[in-house]
Amino acid sequence: MKPDTVKPDAATSDAVRPGAVAPVLSVRELSVRFRMRGGRHIAAVTGASFDLAAGECLALVGESGCGKSVLASALLGLLPGNAQTAGSAVIEGTGGTDAVDLLTASERTLARTVRGRRIGLIPQSPAAHLTPVRTIRAQLAETLRALDRTPRSALPAAVTAAADRAAFPTGLLDRYPHELSGGLAQRAATALALVGDAPLLLADEPTTGLDRDLVHRTADELRRHTDDGRALLTITHDLAAAERIADRVAVMYAGRIVELTDAAAFFGAPGPRHPYARGLLAALPERDFRPIPGLPPELGDLPTGCAFAPRCPRATDRCATAPDFADGVACHHAEEPARA
Repeated sequence: MKPDTVKPDAATSDAVRPGAVAPVLSVRELSVRFRMRGGRHIAAVTGASFDLAAGECLALVGESGCGKSVLASALLGLLPGNAQTAGSAVIEGTGGTDAVDLLTASERTLARTVRGRRIGLIPQSPAAHLTPVRTIRAQLAETLRALDRTPRSALPAAVTAAADRAAFPTGLLDRYPHELSGGLAQRAATALALVGDAPLLLADEPTTGLDRDLVHRTADELRRHTDDGRALLTITHDLAAAERIADRVAVMYAGRIVELTDAAAFFGAPGPRHPYARGLLAALPERDFRPIPGLPPELGDLPTGCAFAPRCPRATDRCATAPDFADGVACHHAEEPARA
């Protein structure tokens, strides 16, 4: 059952109204800057705010380089040493544990109590996250033992069940990561992420390298995982997969969330309100197959005002001033729902 959520307002992004499901994750004004040589800074993420409730899937979409994966890395404390963060990202307490601000928590806290236990990760580059000298079977068993949820006698059956859950062939469990194709490595990483049943799952391009049937199977498993009462933040270029599983969609451009809305309204009627979001849908082969003209700006050299203005068919002089994020969209010329 999908949770009761509301669209954001300018002050709280997407606060939950009384009686709604309490958020598993509350992100407020999250920003990430990278210090570069010569004193230059790159604004990879700016002012991201959203709530994510148990039983809800939020799909974060946008072109490559817009800051989606940086945002996920910030939530897990996996940013490089030259990164500076601001804002807050609070994950609620579970099982008697305290709430944790992921941006200020120590590495000890993140490593021992957050990663794998309270937040699971399906990484964008699974080969880099799989241990190269251990078989997939050994890595699944090790994860199950570390979580203290499976008796040793039940490990073989639990490992097989975990592989089946991610559509990983059980006949390949004794292979090493380098012996797997990209798609198989993706499924192995998915199995490892799901096995902990963490309250929050971050899935960074979870369908990369999969054929369409496996995309559907993976998306459906992630939806089941969410329907069991867990929160899912999925970062994807695959809008068809997002449409299949998402409750809400956040559209990111040049480091900012420019639209945040219900998935049904985004993919159906009335459709997106931001010109960039409409362009993403129009570029799909099953829709207009019409690409967005131009290229995204470099995050280290953003234009003044609205970053999308140089590519936007609706841009005017007003766009020289950056729009506020209000009523779920950051645009001076957002379509009204009835007109979109």
